[in-house]
Amino acid sequence: MADKTESDPQGHQGRALVRHGSMLSLLTMVSRVLGLLREMAKAALMGTTALSDAFSVAFMIPNLFRRLFAEGSIAVAFIPTFKEYLLESDKDKTRDFLNCFFTFLTFFVTITVILGIIVTPLVIHFFGMEEFDETVFLTRLMFPFLAFISLAALFQGILNSLRIFSPSGLAPILLNIATILCAYGLSPYTKNPARAMAIGILIGGFLEAAIQLPFVLKNGYAFFFTGLKRAINNPGTRKILRLIGPTIIGMAAYQLNDLVSTALAGNAGEGVVSSLQYSLRLQELILGIFAVSIGTVLLPDLAEYAKSGKWEIYNNRLISAMNIIALITIPITFFSLTQGESLIRLLFQTRSFNDDSVRLTLSAFSFHMPGLYFIALNRILAPAFYAQSDSKSPTLAGIISFAVNISLAAFLSGPWRGAGIALALSLASAVNTAMLLVFLKKNPNIAVGRAFKSATVYTLKLIVLSCIAIAPILLITPKITGLFTGKGRILSFGLPLAINAILYGAIGLVLLLLTRDKQINAIVRMVRKH
Repeated sequence: MADKTESDPQGHQGRALVRHGSMLSLLTMVSRVLGLLREMAKAALMGTTALSDAFSVAFMIPNLFRRLFAEGSIAVAFIPTFKEYLLESDKDKTRDFLNCFFTFLTFFVTITVILGIIVTPLVIHFFGMEEFDETVFLTRLMFPFLAFISLAALFQGILNSLRIFSPSGLAPILLNIATILCAYGLSPYTKNPARAMAIGILIGGFLEAAIQLPFVLKNGYAFFFTGLKRAINNPGTRKILRLIGPTIIGMAAYQLNDLVSTALAGNAGEGVVSSLQYSLRLQELILGIFAVSIGTVLLPDLAEYAKSGKWEIYNNRLISAMNIIALITIPITFFSLTQGESLIRLLFQTRSFNDDSVRLTLSAFSFHMPGLYFIALNRILAPAFYAQSDSKSPTLAGIISFAVNISLAAFLSGPWRGAGIALALSLASAVNTAMLLVFLKKNPNIAVGRAFKSATVYTLKLIVLSCIAIAPILLITPKITGLFTGKGRILSFGLPLAINAILYGAIGLVLLLLTRDKQINAIVRMVRKH
């Protein structure tokens, strides 16, 4: 008997994504809010000073390797490979594969950390840091974070393959809590607040791995070291390395976006690096809550549907995910562009984060936000390739996007500084989306034309509805703001922002219901059931 979900409408697929991703989205929302609080702590303690730039660069470098070797490799190669072992139901082969990959990963990451610590001074020279010595010290201090987070990514890959998502959502919460506590608790005892936060990053990375390990062990997967030669020769390890090979090139290009953009920002003047980081943190708050959660839940399912040839379910799942992303990001983009200054002043403004800091951050934020939809969409489209063990297509898309981003950033950073670098990223993200859709069309089983038409029509609809919803907000904002001016940061900016958000959300919801929007109706029905 055929799986009855094959004939289900897109509304069913939307409800399934929302249901499976709801707990992870909740945990990710907590994590992103705490991540924002972490940035608020940095803003309060360091503002957009040279020391803040030093911490931003120092954390970015090991974080770049984390995304490259840990999260990227696990998503692209480990989960589809591990899924195949699970489908074979051979526990001995699965256990041997995990031991071999664990051994290889541990060896490789350890070598990377040691080499990274050694060559740090050579790398930092490219960033034009005023606090050069401090940047080198902070980078070396945080490099072991890569080892902890790589193990955490492996544990996450195992759990996600088993459709266990909550521990993975809880892990980054601990990272942010540790960093915030150390920022305030250790600052009086360290040379500067940046070192206190760096210690918090290390502790948090350890906790990310530690919180997931018990759940992995509970499901019967223990780890033991084996010989390095045997680890490399294991069929599963070799398959992962084959998949990772081209992906590393593509992801390296993607991560080099951050590296080169940060180097350009470091040479554009004091505070530009930090202002870009603050702006990106606001963008990632939204991106992480929804796009990352949906993408994380989507990948194991797409991999299973691709392996078993259930392409109708595969296509419905993908289209629903794309529409849900549009439903989330388009309205938020419109609101953020009109309320950006109030949001930045509410969250970050202190004595260290002054009017110049607000101006720098707002200029970047205004050009980061238009790219939100494309960045979120890329997080959904990429798993469609990985589920088919196709890592070459997103690799090529990443290289093209990298070339566009760096070319535009180099051209625009001179006259526009941080705003130019932010605009370059948004435009490059749109190019990346276009390339992914073109490459996805190569598979005749994937209904790219239907997905593109659905996404385009739905996006245009949401743009029109967002324009209608934001119009009255623009009219009443000056009056509402005037009522609370001069009554402290929370009241002056927080209350008008909250009132505007509630009104905008209410108007938008009414418009969606009046137009009988399928996605919002699916969510409403799911909420009523619970």
